[in-house]
Formats: sequence, C-alpha cells, structure tokens
Amino acid sequence: MSSFIPRLQPAPFQQWGEDLDAASVQQLENACQLPVAVRGALMPDAHRGYGLPIGGVLATRNAVIPYAVGVDIACRVKMSVLDLPPSQLEEAPDTLRRAIEVETRFGIGAKFQRRRQHDVLDEDWHISPLIQGLKDKAWAQLGSSGSGNHFVELGLLAVDNDALDLAPGTYLALLSHSGSRGAGATIAGHYSKLARAQHPDLPKGLKELAWLDLDSEAGDEYWRAMQLMGRYAAANHACIHRHLTAHLGAEVLLDLENHHNFAWRETHDDEEVIVHRKGATPAAEGELGIIPGSMASSTYIVRGKGNAASLSSAAHGAGRAMSRTQAKKTLSWKDARALLDRQRVSLMSAGLDEVPMAYKDIHAVIAAQQDLIEPLATFEPRLVKMAPAGERPED
Repeated sequence: MSSFIPRLQPAPFQQWGEDLDAASVQQLENACQLPVAVRGALMPDAHRGYGLPIGGVLATRNAVIPYAVGVDIACRVKMSVLDLPPSQLEEAPDTLRRAIEVETRFGIGAKFQRRRQHDVLDEDWHISPLIQGLKDKAWAQLGSSGSGNHFVELGLLAVDNDALDLAPGTYLALLSHSGSRGAGATIAGHYSKLARAQHPDLPKGLKELAWLDLDSEAGDEYWRAMQLMGRYAAANHACIHRHLTAHLGAEVLLDLENHHNFAWRETHDDEEVIVHRKGATPAAEGELGIIPGSMASSTYIVRGKGNAASLSSAAHGAGRAMSRTQAKKTLSWKDARALLDRQRVSLMSAGLDEVPMAYKDIHAVIAAQQDLIEPLATFEPRLVKMAPAGERPED
C-alpha cells in the first residue's frame, strides 16, 4: 500500500466553455493533485461525476484510474446512414417504431430471450475469474442499451459537403448511445475497490481517483478487461445496427462511431501517457467523431483538430444543465411534449430526467470548442427511444 505525498504544484489543466459547473472544475482540480497526474483538460459539456467529472480528460504516468474511465466502460455512440428514403419517417412511422421495439432492449437487466451472436464472445474472457464469470451476463445483454442517457434514434442527417464520402443531401440515419452494460459496471466497481485498498491514505477529495499501477497485477488485469469491454461495447452497437437495418431491409451507406469512457496509451509532449477521457471524445487531427445533443436537438458529426492543449479531445455531448433530481422536481412532461412537438420528435419512452430542458444548448457547446473540432454535418432526431421512466440511470 502506498503513502500519499501531496504535490508541491498541481498538474496543469485548461478548460473550454463558460459558466462550467463549479463542482466539475473542482473535481478536475482534485485530479491534478494526484502524484501520477501529468496534465488535464475540461470540456464545455462538463458536469459532476464519480471521481473525474463528466467531460474530464486526464493524462497520467503509467497508471490507470477506474473512476476516471467511468462506470460505463467504453460507452460509445454509433451512426449508420441508411439507403432508405427519409420520407419513411412520415410515410411509415409504425414500421420504424416496430423495428426499434423488436430489435432493441432498454433498462436495468435488459436482455434478449433469443441471444445475439458476435465474434466478441469468442475472445478470451479468462482475464480473471471475475471477468470469466461475467461472460454469460454479457452475452444475455448483447445488443441492448441500458438506462440513463442511452438511446436509439432514427432521424435526418444533413450533408452539405464531401467530407463524409456522401453526396450532399438529406439521409435517413440510425444513431445509438450505449456502453458495456452490467459487465462493464461490475468491472468498474471491482477494480475501483482494489485501487482504493491500495491507496487508503488518499484525502477525501481524491479517494474516488485511486489508481492502479499498470505494472501491477491488478492494473494489468483492469487494462485488459477495459480493452475487452471496449470491444464488447462496439459489439453491442454492431448488433443493434445489424438487426435494425436487417429488419428494415436497409443497406448501410456509411457508418461512424467512437467511444468516450476509456483510457488510451498516447504520446503527448514527447512522453507516453495514459489519457483518460470520461465523457470526452477523441479528437486527433482528422479524426471523425459524433457529439450528440438532447432528444430534441442536433447531433454534430465533427472532425478533430488535434489540439495539444486539450490532449486531442472534445466534448462528448451537450452535457447536463441540471441534475436528475432537479430535473424531476422542476420540469414537466407538458412542457417537454410541447417542445418535442415543435421539433417534430416522436418519443417512444424516456424518463423526465432526460427531457431536452435538462441539457445544455448543444450549439453553444459546439461553439465553445471551435479550436478543437470542425463541424461537418448535423443529425436531427425524429424517432427516439430511451429507457422508460423509473429506471435507475447507469451513466
């Protein structure tokens, strides 16, 4: 067990956006006090999280922090541009709704009676007895979306340039947001507990930022488990998109995806570091990414500029403007439905804590990071499904 030695000077960090949640700024300041911290960044969608804030980026030296990766390991977004006419949204809404209802699952413990198949199940799950024991649960939940801010949407992608290898025009597109489900959450909790046990003398503000040395057995196990969960989360989305497009008889013209709760080995300032992006999108120079808004606002397809100050990162979404508790206390379905109607959005299910007013203005969030990303196209949701009200959030 290590002995905590406070830093003489915190690691430097830079933030984007104005009027950021003070708690999220404090959390990143805390993270920069860690002896393993090298540099940080805070994105304009930032809000409070466990350990590292959502929208927080932290580079460390030979160490990985489970709660700086996040509870939902490898949470990601994926878009498939379909060859179906956009008019289907108005001419065949029941067909589209039926496809989503039949081919997806939402909520805590959501699973399929007829299990999905993917090559990720053939990988080596014998990283540890814990990981091996999670394989059956992971299989049962493969292709599902969980709760919280996870969604499946159909909507309109507007393209006015050739940056995406698509002719300019309007396309019907499928967008999903989900992660590694119950398996990832179990892994996060287990290795966070191990990390805290290895650093029992961390002060109160740093306890959730306990780290694992990558040279240690636990650190190596977590790193390999995290990589597996990255592939599992990708498989989750692959199944959602494969089954939905097959149900609709559609072909995919283009697919894009990226994950945002993860840690990467990267080189910054001529040093190999571990870059944690918790609710932050990789934005290396030329790298494509997806930054969603709320259920009634635009999603942006962007290209990274590789800004060194942000550790080549960008926001991962609009970011919450209020907590879930505050949303449930102060917002109403009457106002939410009026806004959804104005935006021509049909909502199949969701909790009140996920309505548009609970989120920041995605356009302002994008404008605050013009030195990080270049917007290329926008997607407007029209048919949205999230976990029904009453589900405990997993994000």
